[in-house]
Amino acid sequence: MTWSATARGANQPDNTAFTQQRLPAWQPLLSASITLPLFFCAGLAFIGLGLGLYYSSNGIKELQYDYTGDPSTGNCSVCAAEGRDRAPPPNCSCAWYFSLAELFPGPVYLYYELSNFYQNNRRYGVSRDDSQLSGLPSALRNPVNECAPYQFSATGLPIAPCGAIANSLFNDSFSLWHQRQPGGPYDEVPLDRTAIAWWTDYHVKFRNPPLVNGSLALAFLGTAPPPNWHRPVYDLSPDPNNTGFINQEFVVWMRTAALPTFRKLYARIRQGNYTAGLPRGTYRVNITYNYPVLSFGGQKLLIFSNISWMGGKNPFLGIAYLVVGSLCILMGFVMLVVYIRYQDQNNEDDDDE
Repeated sequence: MTWSATARGANQPDNTAFTQQRLPAWQPLLSASITLPLFFCAGLAFIGLGLGLYYSSNGIKELQYDYTGDPSTGNCSVCAAEGRDRAPPPNCSCAWYFSLAELFPGPVYLYYELSNFYQNNRRYGVSRDDSQLSGLPSALRNPVNECAPYQFSATGLPIAPCGAIANSLFNDSFSLWHQRQPGGPYDEVPLDRTAIAWWTDYHVKFRNPPLVNGSLALAFLGTAPPPNWHRPVYDLSPDPNNTGFINQEFVVWMRTAALPTFRKLYARIRQGNYTAGLPRGTYRVNITYNYPVLSFGGQKLLIFSNISWMGGKNPFLGIAYLVVGSLCILMGFVMLVVYIRYQDQNNEDDDDE
């Protein structure tokens, strides 16, 4: 009995208001005079915010072009037909012409969009080696098993970067040209491809391995590029700050999308005479068609878009706020009717008594 009492005393919580659950607490009694105004106020707030988001989204201008390669969508059909079941022939190109009657206000962002491409597939999503992408020399030579079948090349060399995500890197390229006057020459519009990746990805998650004798090519010596790549990872760009694992285009692609239809940023238009946007005139987009999508029923779109305070064009968020706000007000009226009805009934009962 003495031992049992001692054990209970040792395990007993301290005699404080917190451990003994004696802290003062507020337990509100919700009444109609409190609940109904809350529903109406919340509904009005959601509707106001939803209207702002919806009209802000509708104010964003977009210009889209489907260059998948169907005969009805332009002259990219030749490249698409030749690459239906395989990669298109090298340097297969097509063009998209469009005219602007007025200024397309900036800042202007150039996106590519893919559809029916499931980057959220589980096996596809884990087919990467984050240790290798962070620049660890040991991981560079020993890719993880999740990268299979893109772990080692046919000759037994480790693939860098390994995995299905890297192997399927989007490799179409675009250039934009502007004709100011009819019949005049086309001037190239500068496309700013710097800082298109997330800051945390570029500065934290992706790093190149240590240089060997000042050379990045020597650091990747003894590795092989992914099967679908036509050049090694250290040769993605002549800019030493934009090649290897820290290539901006590569980093953008490696952040996988959650939905089968997604956009990824290709470039910004904000330099030279185009800081305010795209002036009126005729434009030509030269497209180097490298990426086959017809084999899996996909589509490729090229999109020019500006942004607002809420970001890119996305009417869903505004519509969602409008729906929630309307439901709050509707429920408020329903509860108000129920309250009035039963209050009158209670008053009649009190009079009868």
